[in-house]
Amino acid sequence: MSLPAAFIGVVLIWSTTPLAIKWSSMGTGFLFGVTSRMVIGLLLCVVILMVTGRRLRHDRVALQTYVAAGLGVWATMMCVYWAALYIPSGLISVVFGITPVFTGVFAATLLDERVFTRFKIIGMVMGLLGLLLIFRYSLNIEIAAGLGVLAVFTGVLAQSSSAVIIKRIQAGIAGIETTTGALLVSTPLFVLSWWLFDGVWPQHVESYAIWSILYLALFGSVIGFIGYYYLINQWPANRVALIPLMTPVLALLVGYLFNAEKVGATEMAGAALILAGLWAYEFGDRSRV
Repeated sequence: MSLPAAFIGVVLIWSTTPLAIKWSSMGTGFLFGVTSRMVIGLLLCVVILMVTGRRLRHDRVALQTYVAAGLGVWATMMCVYWAALYIPSGLISVVFGITPVFTGVFAATLLDERVFTRFKIIGMVMGLLGLLLIFRYSLNIEIAAGLGVLAVFTGVLAQSSSAVIIKRIQAGIAGIETTTGALLVSTPLFVLSWWLFDGVWPQHVESYAIWSILYLALFGSVIGFIGYYYLINQWPANRVALIPLMTPVLALLVGYLFNAEKVGATEMAGAALILAGLWAYEFGDRSRV
């Protein structure tokens, strides 16, 4: 796979995923949308493993990795899909942009990595201020919107902690195997959640919801993760770090162009603070002479 093609592909997938999440839940309910996505994604992963002749590892560290990844996927997606009912898709991507910051915080706690440098602290503070600005503005408009921002932030914490736990386990598992194992753990949890809190099979599903679910299953749950893990293994970390810097901006544009989503001046200011903080966190220390 071409590295530039993989990079562009991951950026485009991550930029369009929030809007696809929003569309996939329209007329179906968010629990049906996320559950059907994960079921299809799991089936696709199993097919890929069969075609490539790979087998899932089932030793202790591998199982620990699958559980950590699967619980992270379940908690993160439940939060994001619920939040998509109340806030614009572009803001979901913006709030999710601070994931590297909190991944660094968890890494400092669990992996003893050195992350509290001057620029990283500045980046953390700017990101938090931007998040608080967006949260307060959304809460002033509508309580549900404020809770939606809080839900996405909870998803950020879930994904960040899951990623650090996986790194701490150090199982050395390929991306497709990690993705498949995570879906094997999380998919039953999604099915159970749908059955307990909804359990209603949609009588009619709009075509855009069907295509969104299929897009999320193939690209969001499979190709996007495989490409991302491929880049991590092949490229320096500073290049991969450009992905969460680019996707929020593109996601805001996608939401505006294809879903007529409007973001207020205060929310844009918060988004700018988050992106500036993320840049300072990722590149500030490297830019010093």
